[in-house]
Amino acid sequence: QVQLVESGGGLVQAGGSLRLSCAASGRTFSNYAMGWFRQAPGKEREFVASIKWSRGTPFYENFVQGRFTISGDSAKNTVFLQMNSLKPEDTAVYYCAAAAAWYTGSYYRENQYDYWGAGTQVTVSS
Repeated sequence: QVQLVESGGGLVQAGGSLRLSCAASGRTFSNYAMGWFRQAPGKEREFVASIKWSRGTPFYENFVQGRFTISGDSAKNTVFLQMNSLKPEDTAVYYCAAAAAWYTGSYYRENQYDYWGAGTQVTVSS
């Protein structure tokens, strides 16, 4: 099986920054894309950002507004999420995911992903 482990979460003040990391390990799989989702208390899980490894193409949800940057190393099955200018509404558990199936478009739906991490807590205080 494939395991994804997130790290880098924590407590920061509004306007601060965090850099989340995620590394996949275990059996070899076709890693076409990796992404980040988040879930705030009482909310549905929502897409944050993804990167499609074929061309390193990033894709972001609208609420990011240029504050977040996704990057990674496909050879290491590793993805990062640099989060700047954090807001209290960014508070959530952030989940890393990896996709083992090819899609012609962007990866932004939960059902496009095959492997999920357990999540890392991000708390932004005001």
